[in-house]
Amino acid sequence: MVLTVDLLLAFAVFAFVTCITPGPNNTMLLSSGVNFGFKRSIAHILGISCGFGFMVLAVGLGLGAVFQAYPLLYTALRFVGAAYLLYLAWKIYSSGPMSEEQIGNSHPQGYWGAAAFQWVNPKAWVMAVGAISAYTPLENYFTNVVIIAAVFGLMCAPTGCIWAGFGSLLRSFLRDPRWLKLFNTLMALLLVLSMYPLLFEH
Repeated sequence: MVLTVDLLLAFAVFAFVTCITPGPNNTMLLSSGVNFGFKRSIAHILGISCGFGFMVLAVGLGLGAVFQAYPLLYTALRFVGAAYLLYLAWKIYSSGPMSEEQIGNSHPQGYWGAAAFQWVNPKAWVMAVGAISAYTPLENYFTNVVIIAAVFGLMCAPTGCIWAGFGSLLRSFLRDPRWLKLFNTLMALLLVLSMYPLLFEH
């Protein structure tokens, strides 16, 4: 069977909660909103939405089985993701206030970079595997996987807008270098904490 209305509504709630709660994507969108404003963060939001939707589709159509057959491949990907997140955390922590000229010349995360980041994002893997295993009926499996991936991808867009928009609202408040340093430190710590399921999930 194709997803029932009740199951689809339950999944939509799951997708909203997992997309809106803190994680690497939302931490980076918040930081992007602060440093570049909402408009310049739109490509980042779209990259997350499309990239994560495609990742869920790939997991549902067999990538998860590949990792079960070759667990060392999954372990390697987890540690590549951890190293990249540590690099991002350091970049955020060590960044300081930028002048308007520097902001204009620097670039936020783009569409393709944000899409590719999903493959080393620990929260994205947990969300994708959880959704496919818990909400995808085996009957008409392909159709159901496509629906799950589409709903997840669509849900990432408005929730991402909330985080980037909130960051944009904080821009004037964080012009003080002291508050900006505190904010960047907090964002870096959140990124490091987001690695917990990546490194300690069994």
